[in-house]
Amino acid sequence: MKLQCNVEQLKNAIALADRMTGKNLTLPTLHALLLRASGTTLSIRATNLAVGIEIAITAKIESEGMVLVKGDVMANVCNHLGGNGDITLSVEHDNVTIVTAQNTTVIKCLPPDDFPTLPTVEGEQFDLKSALLQDGIRSVYFCAATTEIKPEIASIFLFSEENNLVFVATDSFRLGEKKLTAKGIPDIAKILIPYKNIPDMLKVLDVIGDTVSIAYSRNQISFSGNGIYFTSRLIDGAFPDYRRIMPTEEHTKTVLMKQELLNALRLLTVFADKFFQIVYTVSAEEKSVTIASKNADVGSSISNIDAVITGDSIEVGCHLKYFLDVFQSLNGDSISLSFTAPNKPILVKSVQDTSFTYLLMPTNR
Repeated sequence: MKLQCNVEQLKNAIALADRMTGKNLTLPTLHALLLRASGTTLSIRATNLAVGIEIAITAKIESEGMVLVKGDVMANVCNHLGGNGDITLSVEHDNVTIVTAQNTTVIKCLPPDDFPTLPTVEGEQFDLKSALLQDGIRSVYFCAATTEIKPEIASIFLFSEENNLVFVATDSFRLGEKKLTAKGIPDIAKILIPYKNIPDMLKVLDVIGDTVSIAYSRNQISFSGNGIYFTSRLIDGAFPDYRRIMPTEEHTKTVLMKQELLNALRLLTVFADKFFQIVYTVSAEEKSVTIASKNADVGSSISNIDAVITGDSIEVGCHLKYFLDVFQSLNGDSISLSFTAPNKPILVKSVQDTSFTYLLMPTNR
């Protein structure tokens, strides 16, 4: 195997592929990258069995072949290659020789025979704007459970509804739902993407191009575009019927300026107790909202915030961190909080953008 390719293209491809290697796995093969030269293309493949990627870059191939190299070694070498010119890769006597205008590096090879293939996903296929997919995932990702005790909620739930693609995540303490208009998509009943695979997926979507081609089956999903093919396992389970807990009425509603509420919540972090509990109080008589936090070892803080109030007075305990987390997904400059009872979920929405809905479970005080 011998070829020439662009240094910058190779560096970017190796860096992305190395993310998908099995850093904590005992199989040495899964720590490695498979480089294959064929026709006019150099492809770089990596997998940790949960996700996999193959990246194709243009190359001048003198002789075809394939080689397996340690991912972290190859990534570190490429990371220190300077310039934006061409690089020569050649394989001889179980070594990869990398030659640039300033440097010659030799890396030991591994046997490539046992390296796994990536699954070819056969099932429903459709195209989608990659920015839309990123927006939907990022809007709810923080709500997903981070442990795999219940795999069905350690995931992002996708389904279609009329002309909307709906993204949902929950950890049982809070829930986020994002609806985005996406015409031309098939009837998607259920896609459950594991939480642990989402960071790699988002990294791929950053560079996959404006439009991504998606294919999914019962157990696998793939994204392709811009010379990149990415696969992820899916969870074969049932996401909770979350709409059963969605409030169907409201007894109290407050509308506040987002930045004022965010500033007040950040101040309360100084005085939060070990349970991160705060108290949100609505006074219908005084037309005011107060939020308070108290820590016996530090002190206490109470903030009064101007708000438009409809309905009855109410006092609800909230988890401060879960309250703060939602602001990353709220667009616009004002938000609404709706309540039905002190022990019922709090409904949080942006006034200007109702595509995102957040449910926050109250805490026991």
